[in-house]
Amino acid sequence: MKITKKDFEQMQKKYDQEIRKGKPGRGPKRDVDNQTKWIFFDRKTLEEVLSKAAKDPKKGGIKFFFTEYTEETARAFYPENPEEYIGRLSLVMEPVDDSESNLEGDEGDYYNRGETCPPKCE
Repeated sequence: MKITKKDFEQMQKKYDQEIRKGKPGRGPKRDVDNQTKWIFFDRKTLEEVLSKAAKDPKKGGIKFFFTEYTEETARAFYPENPEEYIGRLSLVMEPVDDSESNLEGDEGDYYNRGETCPPKCE
């Protein structure tokens, strides 16, 4: 469903006030008090995820999960600067077919590693 810019701005403002700048995530050296603002996934990644979903555009799609980087995942995905990611919110995508047991996808088809702001935008 497409939404208006006004609706988006209201939702973003609430997120900014209550989550992004609310209770901080826990990092190894400090709390994350400037939480994730946006995450960019390139078209190639999105098309790869969609290619694994059901071909029927009314049934296939992407399920997005709100997640938080752990020390282990941040070190594995961002070995050059894991401290910038530990405790930061992220999105994980899973291709799905809504005709299969309540939007469940195949085990192990999860995608991450979009460009995250912060730290990419700072």
